[in-house]
Amino acid sequence: MDSRVDAFLEMLTVERGAARNTIASYTLDLSDFAAYAAGRGFAAANADAATCQGYMASLHARGLSARTAARRLSALRQFHLFLLQDGVRTDDPTSQLDTPRLPKPLPKFLAEAEVDALLAAAARKPGRPGALAQAALELLYATGMRVSELLSLPRTALGAKAEVMIIKGKGGKERMVPLSTAAKQAASALLAATEAKSPWLFPGRDPKQNLTRQAFFLLLKQVALEAELDPARVSPHVLRHSFASHMLARGADLRSLQMLLGHADISTVQIYTHIQTERLRKLVEDHHPLSEHWVDPR
Repeated sequence: MDSRVDAFLEMLTVERGAARNTIASYTLDLSDFAAYAAGRGFAAANADAATCQGYMASLHARGLSARTAARRLSALRQFHLFLLQDGVRTDDPTSQLDTPRLPKPLPKFLAEAEVDALLAAAARKPGRPGALAQAALELLYATGMRVSELLSLPRTALGAKAEVMIIKGKGGKERMVPLSTAAKQAASALLAATEAKSPWLFPGRDPKQNLTRQAFFLLLKQVALEAELDPARVSPHVLRHSFASHMLARGADLRSLQMLLGHADISTVQIYTHIQTERLRKLVEDHHPLSEHWVDPR
């Protein structure tokens, strides 16, 4: 190992208190780079821009993923920043390197049957915790609102005959979302089980304060266990993704979905187009004249 690499790793350990796994990752990445540079007559600390560029190209040629290549580039940049700050180098040979383009992860969502199981488990939960869980889940899934929007709803958000609810989103922007019958009934039941002096639809232990995110997350995990779902797969944001994915699967358009979710830019909701792609593929399979000869490209 290059002595400068050793010094860099020591700095990460002593000065930054980096975790053992972080040090192990940097060691692996920089050892790999040092071996590549040595094959071209350079020490890791002396490699020129062409060597760094060639190394990054070699990662692609070796079949490493874009995520791994991005991590190794990050290690190289941190290493050369250390060399600059320590006066070992006066230039940064990684400054012109492009970060590998990472694929956008598809949104994680539950199947409709899994959402049904979650709602049923909340409905079976007794007492005020059950009323709170059922109202929260019905509203989250019926509207696609963010958890911050849900927990900040005032008690007055739900009128006696409300068909829609006004949600205050990011930047104080308001939007109207329709309410399902189940969501209205669950919210009304929660109001009946809550002290009238609380100004919040979802009050915490102190009625003057709204329910905290931590308390709601814990309740949601309990309901997921009772629904026999992996709690790690269930979160308010997963329910928001489920709302959007299921709406698209049933024919909603992106512009309407953008308005319901409260996004300023329609490009933000285009992550859900994988649902439309799957629906169109099935449409062709079911109705194309040559559907029996259709070959699934997957």
